[in-house]
Amino acid sequence: MTDIQSLRNDFPILNKQLDGQPLCYLDSAATAQKPNKVIDVIKTFYQDENSNVHRGLHTLSENATVRYESARETIANFLNVETREIVWTSGATESLNLVAHGLSASLNSDSVIAISPFEHHANIVPWQEACQRTGATLLVLPMLDGVLDEQGAIAMLKQHKPDVLAMGHVSNALGNIHPIESLISVCKALGTITVIDGAQSLLHLRPDLKALECDFYVFSAHKALGPTGVGGLYGKYQQLNALPVYKTGGEMIKEVSFERSSYREAPSKFEPGTPNISGVIGFAAAIDYVNEIDPSALQRYEQALYHSLLAKLRQIEGITVYGDTQNNVGVVSFNYKNEHHYDLATLLNTYGVAVRSGHHCTQPLMKMLKVNGTVRASLAFYNNQDDIEHFINALSATIELLD
Repeated sequence: MTDIQSLRNDFPILNKQLDGQPLCYLDSAATAQKPNKVIDVIKTFYQDENSNVHRGLHTLSENATVRYESARETIANFLNVETREIVWTSGATESLNLVAHGLSASLNSDSVIAISPFEHHANIVPWQEACQRTGATLLVLPMLDGVLDEQGAIAMLKQHKPDVLAMGHVSNALGNIHPIESLISVCKALGTITVIDGAQSLLHLRPDLKALECDFYVFSAHKALGPTGVGGLYGKYQQLNALPVYKTGGEMIKEVSFERSSYREAPSKFEPGTPNISGVIGFAAAIDYVNEIDPSALQRYEQALYHSLLAKLRQIEGITVYGDTQNNVGVVSFNYKNEHHYDLATLLNTYGVAVRSGHHCTQPLMKMLKVNGTVRASLAFYNNQDDIEHFINALSATIELLD
């Protein structure tokens, strides 16, 4: 069995010092750090293997094409879906835009699109645009004490029978794990299309999409140890292939004339132009790395770290923690008295602590919580108890300066 704590040694950036302070990286919800395996694969590709895909008959091109398509198979196996159901995109944001654009073709003024109050702007704005184009109504599910009101949400879904439910598996701002299984079950009975934002769940929860039975699922590589600028879209094949093309260009076409063009089947129809080849290969290396870790051990370790951090934070008078602390991937979103979250994060940075402050691309959620932002500390399995102690000591020193 893998020793989870020893995996920290695979992440070279964690040995870094900032202005004489050891790096305490608690911003993995923004982007995860990269293991040597991913860094080395990308370097080797550009150094020894660089070529375009699906275009050349020469050895470099053929090898690159094999690796590129093998990476699709790696991600598909990880998610327990068919290889042809995975589309490469630039990340979760593009994937959501692709789906929202595609589904708009079947929406009208009688249509309803449901979202949760916890959504990242990337899972709000594309649907707002879809509503503006089609006249559809945007419905927001209820929240209760910083947690999705599951029963209220189910009742609302049954009442309004939305055409689409688009929501995150995990809140990026709070870390809440949403009960999407029960909502998807209700939606299946209603004939509602389900679009799940998996940007924050791919690494921590390793979802089995065949068991989950959502219609679409989006994800980004950089949240799961992979490189930036690449991600993907899963779609049940019949529904995926039924979506109209989103962007056009080379490689996604069957035939082009000056009068008309015809397009290939999914996933190729959604992948015009030269793709992010090194990113895709690096993403597969990240998934290979994760596959070597026992998922139960990883989750137990992350949860132990999270509850240790939470317990120590709650011992500090004046701290307010937001969200669901019982069902959480390892994100602590908090404020201290009336101090501005920006000031807290800025001072923490002087101690080498990397956290995020602000609205976390969830302005509507912050308004519902009656705050203008929070400090967010987000964990991953490469953190350890020393990071927790470092953070708490730095926060205590910061509070002393502010009080």
